[in-house]
Amino acid sequence: MASTPEESQNIIERFGPHPAYSSGARLQTGIEPDDLVDTHCCFCGQQCGIRLKVKDNEVIGFEPREDFPFNQGMLCPKGVKRYLQGSHPDRLVSAYERDPSAEGGFRPIAYDRAIERVASEIKRIQDAYGPDSFAILSGASLTTEKAYLMGKFARVCLKTANIDYNGRLCMVSAAVGNKKAFGIDRAANPWSDILKTEVVWISGANVAECAPITTNYVWQAREHGAKIIVVDPRITPLARTCDLFLPVKPGRDVALFNGILHLMIENDWLDHDFIEKHTVGFEAVAEHVKEWTPRRTAQVTGISERAIRQAAEWWGEAKTSFLLHARGIEHHSHGVQNVLGAINMVLASGRIGRPYCGYATITGQGNGQGGREHGQKCDQLPGARDISNPEHRAYVAEVWGVQPDDLPGAGVDAYEIIRKADSGEIRGLLSICFNPKVSLPDNNFVTRVLDKLEFFVAIDFFLNETAHHADIILPGSLHEEDEGIVTQIEGRVIKINKAVDPPGDARQDWRIIQDIAHCLGRERGFQFTRPREIFDELRQASRGGIADYSGITYEKIEKQGGVFWPCPDEDHPGTPRLFEEGSWNPIAKGAGPFYFPDGKARFNVAPYTPPAEDVDEDYPIILTTGRVVSQFLSGTQTRRIGPLVDQYPEPLVEMHPHLAERLGIADGDWTTIESRRGDCTLRAHVVSTIRPDTVFIPYHWAGRKSANQLTISAQDPISKIPEYKVCAVRVKRRNGE
Repeated sequence: MASTPEESQNIIERFGPHPAYSSGARLQTGIEPDDLVDTHCCFCGQQCGIRLKVKDNEVIGFEPREDFPFNQGMLCPKGVKRYLQGSHPDRLVSAYERDPSAEGGFRPIAYDRAIERVASEIKRIQDAYGPDSFAILSGASLTTEKAYLMGKFARVCLKTANIDYNGRLCMVSAAVGNKKAFGIDRAANPWSDILKTEVVWISGANVAECAPITTNYVWQAREHGAKIIVVDPRITPLARTCDLFLPVKPGRDVALFNGILHLMIENDWLDHDFIEKHTVGFEAVAEHVKEWTPRRTAQVTGISERAIRQAAEWWGEAKTSFLLHARGIEHHSHGVQNVLGAINMVLASGRIGRPYCGYATITGQGNGQGGREHGQKCDQLPGARDISNPEHRAYVAEVWGVQPDDLPGAGVDAYEIIRKADSGEIRGLLSICFNPKVSLPDNNFVTRVLDKLEFFVAIDFFLNETAHHADIILPGSLHEEDEGIVTQIEGRVIKINKAVDPPGDARQDWRIIQDIAHCLGRERGFQFTRPREIFDELRQASRGGIADYSGITYEKIEKQGGVFWPCPDEDHPGTPRLFEEGSWNPIAKGAGPFYFPDGKARFNVAPYTPPAEDVDEDYPIILTTGRVVSQFLSGTQTRRIGPLVDQYPEPLVEMHPHLAERLGIADGDWTTIESRRGDCTLRAHVVSTIRPDTVFIPYHWAGRKSANQLTISAQDPISKIPEYKVCAVRVKRRNGE
């Protein structure tokens, strides 16, 4: 597939349009649609453009959408099949309440009565125990309008500090690292900068399965002569075709980054002019990495010294480069240190803020970027403002028509909300677009806590595993049943367009939240009649902040094919590439390209610390977790799409032949994996593409198939992200056979 619109057109002119997939063709379903709606995929942070086929208020298929510049008609298996969930028989079309006469059962309840019960329980709990006794867990796949509304609802309507979101399980270590180094949290470059770079370094990112369309950008870079370096405990699909694979031992990434920087300094592969003019803190970092010799780096990381030297040479001598990372280096109790180590390599090279020189985090959730910018994080207000900053509080309070002192302070992270529910400090919970029973670590503990709540209300479009513990379930909306914006992997703000109406008593999520506010008698500030009105207020609330959306409009998004934030006024085109000289920057104000008052980026010392739980005699094997291409997050959607289930129907435990032989396990054997927190039994998948000291389990399944029965709830002390990527386990054939 071509990588630019011009190349796509050349292929069409040379070979003609594909009979099924050209921009004007209909996929042959035998049914003529009533409408074709240009929108985006509902799954990962790439947010590929897609055209939905609609018939009788139902999505019946799709067509490729070649006009969206990111994917140009390409889709992964999830994107191709995403439309199949809309008519699933599990779709919630009514509100439900727990039925005390049927253990674990529910019965339908009128929507208005359900809202009344929710409002009554919120009032009862808060009157008895205080505003912070009721908490909200929100989601990073919501549109940005909904994410914004959730933050406002928590702080203005409920006056609770306790709101957080499932991006806490995804991007927060990257966000902290970016803010510490650059002063701003966003991918620094559009993906087009990957195409003509000399070296692409990918750490902890299974690109081909988790962000498949990004694979095309990497392949196109290789076609232009780039060297591809992949760092991972597993030989992922992209690693099979890379130029250099570094099989890092899980949890040791920062040691590798420090070792590379050591060799960059030793060989003078540095941009001294950039370091002098545009950074601070290099001397302290240089002193710190002196001890990270190639020998020590090899001993800690499990990578050969020769491979480390080769990686450093390619990275150090390149004139252009692009570094990408994802959860593989972020899901750790020292995830922020890992991120800072990677950024130190980029800053020392000076290769950022110009064409084909970049750095980015691969966003996981559909709105992982926009969902963390406008107020649903426990410590954040719209525009990526700090809730503890008096000036920031005053500005947002004025937009919201309240007094700054009326806004609560910073709350706690998502897992701490669960802990506070366990201790009784939190008595009630509202969740939306979040399935913590599957997605949080040590989820047997999470399950017990959900049953301790006095009242729990879940908003969703399917009855996910967490909602089984709810007292009230409210039927929310699918992606295609509403409109709004999301911010995709590059920092490009795009528009989701409504294709169909919600069925039955299902409602758009923003309507449900406002109905609760009205029933509480707190409707002031919650009288929006459409998402555009919410967005217009969000634009005002973000004005002057780091994440400034004030110059973005729905019309501008459609006209430009998306707008990169920051965008401070309607005449501004947006900012595809951050940190270019002279680019708009409300913090530095001309002092330099980075988002600090002096305009300079920060080197940060990134010390190595081992995982919170390392292997020992009792639990001698490392467990790491991740995704597979046909499933997504906790599987609430993808486990209901038949072709995706067929592609990967059950979780498997992946292990190296050497480990399997030592344990007496053959491919396909039932195998029990046990940690200090729980156990599960899965079929073995014996492959030579994983380290012999490590096993891998995908985390998309629930119940006794859930990988998160095993994982540890240790968290990074700064970002509070859990350590999904390392814990100690023991492995044996089922029943010890």
